[in-house]
Amino acid sequence: MRSKVRWPLVARRTHKWLALLVGVQVVLWTLTGFYMVVVHIDTIHGDHLVRAPAVQPFDLSGIVPPARIVAAEPESSELRLQRYFDRPVWRAETPAGLALFDAHTGVRLPPPTERDIRLLARRIYAGAGDIVSVRLLTTAPQEMQSRKPPYWQVEFQGWNRPTLYLSPATGELISRRHNLWRIFDFAWMLHIMDYDARTDVNNSLLRVATWSAFAMALSGAWLLVWAFPRRKKKKKAAA
Repeated sequence: MRSKVRWPLVARRTHKWLALLVGVQVVLWTLTGFYMVVVHIDTIHGDHLVRAPAVQPFDLSGIVPPARIVAAEPESSELRLQRYFDRPVWRAETPAGLALFDAHTGVRLPPPTERDIRLLARRIYAGAGDIVSVRLLTTAPQEMQSRKPPYWQVEFQGWNRPTLYLSPATGELISRRHNLWRIFDFAWMLHIMDYDARTDVNNSLLRVATWSAFAMALSGAWLLVWAFPRRKKKKKAAA
């Protein structure tokens, strides 16, 4: 005699094993999503760590024309007039990378020294903590995997470990990092399940976990059908 399928038992076991498979990840999705919602994205970006650049007009008298910079560096491009320690400079993209030229003489300036980087970082940083360390990195740390080195790393005092990354060619701010950002980055890794580059939001592991969680929810809804007692229909009395 064929045994009858006990659907409530099938639903219960399906839900249990799926919960064991993806339950921890579902909890991680909830916790990491909560953190990413609670902490404002502007705080994560570190906007509060840097001063807004002061808008100062340029005195164009005596400034060499950009054609002179191009003549000195024929393959240069994207010339831009900006300030470097309160003096006007031409910033140019050259085949060797970014370079600065004195806007009054047209002479190419040497890369900033460590002392220059300290002074520039102190001007950029909006906090009150002292500089803890200054290092020229040739290997990207985990928090700067998306940026190609070299760059200067300047870390300041503070519970949040505020850190600025500056260009070794121009001293410009490349990025800023702090502990709330680092926690966010770790939470993002757990959330998207990309434990290497932390950028792939469509990886196979995430897709498997997502569909498994969806199946767990469906099996839970399926199990809910048998959670409420059913009323038995009364048999009609024989006429």
